[in-house]
Amino acid sequence: MTLPGSLPLAAPDRLAFQVTRNSAARSADEREALLQDPGFGTVFTDHMVDVCWSERGGWHRPRVQAYGPISLDPAAAVLHYAQEIFEGMKAYRHADGGVYTFRPEENARRFNRSAKRMSMPELPERFFLQALHELIAVDGVWVPSGPDQTLYLRPFMFAKEAFLGVRPAKKYGFYLIGSPSGSYFSGGVTPVSIWLSERYARAAEGGTGAAKTGGNYAASLLPQAEAAEKGCDQVVFLDARGNVEELGGMNIVFVKKDGTLVTPDSGSILDGITRNSILELAADRGHAIERRGVSLAEWRDGVASGDIVETFACGTAAVVTPIGRLMGEGFSDEQPQGSLGLSLREELTDIQYGRREDTRGWLRRLDA
Repeated sequence: MTLPGSLPLAAPDRLAFQVTRNSAARSADEREALLQDPGFGTVFTDHMVDVCWSERGGWHRPRVQAYGPISLDPAAAVLHYAQEIFEGMKAYRHADGGVYTFRPEENARRFNRSAKRMSMPELPERFFLQALHELIAVDGVWVPSGPDQTLYLRPFMFAKEAFLGVRPAKKYGFYLIGSPSGSYFSGGVTPVSIWLSERYARAAEGGTGAAKTGGNYAASLLPQAEAAEKGCDQVVFLDARGNVEELGGMNIVFVKKDGTLVTPDSGSILDGITRNSILELAADRGHAIERRGVSLAEWRDGVASGDIVETFACGTAAVVTPIGRLMGEGFSDEQPQGSLGLSLREELTDIQYGRREDTRGWLRRLDA
């Protein structure tokens, strides 16, 4: 039996994509009207990537086709056993007209770590990167050029085999879709309030917390609704030891008065590419970096004593978000406001949009 993640012995260096143009593609005028104010995650381009995997054939039938509904058997394994993973990344229009993305190799590697944890086939990095190029080749005109606008890219994979039984599926589909997006902060970057969820957990040690799989986000929806009821923008989770984990979709970073940046780290926390990039930029500025467990008591006591001078969250969509208040049952802690997080955000976005030299080789041009 071929194991998930294995490939035929003669796996090619590239896939031979069949491209079928969307006969109902939006006109240039329709597209430009949508790009004026695309919002986030509600407008989609005209095409998508579709690649199949089967136990017998490995990765095969690569296509770029019209964006549209996906047909599934009611017994498809994803609907019953939740074998599903995804990634989130962006394409940026630079001043020279070129289309670039940011550290896609890291997304490909994290995608495969998620696949391994969910007992799904791993997609070779070269195929992951090729899929990005193939989509941009037909939908590059959808990459907006307005301030803080991007084309959000969503690679995802799920189990398609029709069966009822608890085992890894033998058939999967990999897809890539694009969604033009405006600025995450319509009124500028402002501090958010955070609700501490002590009743619900996002993930457990040994669970799927480090995988980018939909179940982790589904688990956050009820506590996120609870946070909204309490008047908060986001929710933050603790692990079984009482250590801070992450927000519903973002990592968290604490800045200490000596300039050290501390970020919670464990096997149940998603390894954020934006967080890693932010920390690397901070290290280049001379800041010490600590990745370790951070208890709720350390956070609250650090703020009260002045040892923690800034707290911010970071992720693909928002990049960096200052945290203004931590609230929980019976307490409300105002968070000190510093300037480091926003300074690092500016540096990172300047690199992503081509306004600052990319000295680390983080950018990859997709339209060439």
